[in-house]
Amino acid sequence: MDFISLLFYFVIVIPSAIIHEYAHGWMANQLGDPTARYAGRLTVDPRAHIDRWGTILMPLGLFLLTGGRFMFAYAKPVPYNPYNLRNQKWGPVWVGLAGPAANFLLAVCFALVYRLFPLSASANFFAIIVVVNISLMIFNLLPIPPLDGSKLLYALLPNSAYRIRSFLERYGFWILLFFIFFLFDLLHPLIYGIISWLLG
Repeated sequence: MDFISLLFYFVIVIPSAIIHEYAHGWMANQLGDPTARYAGRLTVDPRAHIDRWGTILMPLGLFLLTGGRFMFAYAKPVPYNPYNLRNQKWGPVWVGLAGPAANFLLAVCFALVYRLFPLSASANFFAIIVVVNISLMIFNLLPIPPLDGSKLLYALLPNSAYRIRSFLERYGFWILLFFIFFLFDLLHPLIYGIISWLLG
């Protein structure tokens, strides 16, 4: 990936990450927690969501460290209070899954646009949007804290597995870094399989 592609990636990934976070706040509000709304985060205004490290510096660093093979970004996490949710067990799961679901819907929409206008000058741009959003969706579904997939894992774990949850919460960030630098290639067939299916 050259620096022109990197520029395109930032133009796409920042709005995608913002919509991802907006979806978390929207779902929490729907399920009874107005924290995000009160905090002014139920908006797609970038100023409310951009995180200097997660949205700008980290993706740039990953681009340089991995030679463009892997990039990931996140917007400032939307605050929510799980104790306000009407369903204490599954409410956090729906809030967590709302972000990846939003990325999937974006990917589907732009895949359809790509199929309608495959020869247009913007076709490659549409394809990059699909790639970015599918990558964000799959990566966020990994059951590693602080990613969204961990919310589903916690809901499925029995109460007796509290030590597993405690271990993941304590070391999740380091497990995630290990995965990014040593195991991420395992996801490539899945990511590009879904992308090919959407575009095809």
